[in-house]
Amino acid sequence: MVVALGDSITEGSPGYDSRRGGDETSQWEHWAARIEPRLRFRNCGISGQRTDEIMARLDDCLRDAHMLVVQGGINDIAQGRSVEDAAANLRSMVRRGKELGLRVAIIDLLPWNNGWPGAEPRIRRLNALIAELASDEGTPLLPFHDTLEDPDRPGRMRAEWTSDGDHPSVEGYRRLGEVVARLAD
Repeated sequence: MVVALGDSITEGSPGYDSRRGGDETSQWEHWAARIEPRLRFRNCGISGQRTDEIMARLDDCLRDAHMLVVQGGINDIAQGRSVEDAAANLRSMVRRGKELGLRVAIIDLLPWNNGWPGAEPRIRRLNALIAELASDEGTPLLPFHDTLEDPDRPGRMRAEWTSDGDHPSVEGYRRLGEVVARLAD
């Protein structure tokens, strides 16, 4: 069992809500499992949560897990919180997963069209800290940012890869699922 722990990007917003259901194709977990059937996911994403709130749910989500995928941080930025604190929370989650003997991977932040250009420097800073912690901890880094960034409009997702400027579209989630499916290798 792969536990996917994070915010709305893990949950599958806006098409999927963990409490009400919805369009399962609006989740990267759906696409990763479809591409690589050996991967079974428990989606522990909750929209709007900061890294401290995600971290508070960590142990409750880990039953029967053999792998943990950690994602979060954009809500810390949106709420004016410290990116250094967000990175420290992400590092604590990675370390906790490793302490429990799990394989752990971490995801970087997506481009944020609706937060551009103001949030862009903080996203880049937090992504640099995430890359540093992945290297320090020997943890795979899943490059969600670069997967959906529009090369013609740096710092933003391509129009067809976002549904609302905040979250991926179904096509965006499919692309992210391709990245996650590589974890089975």
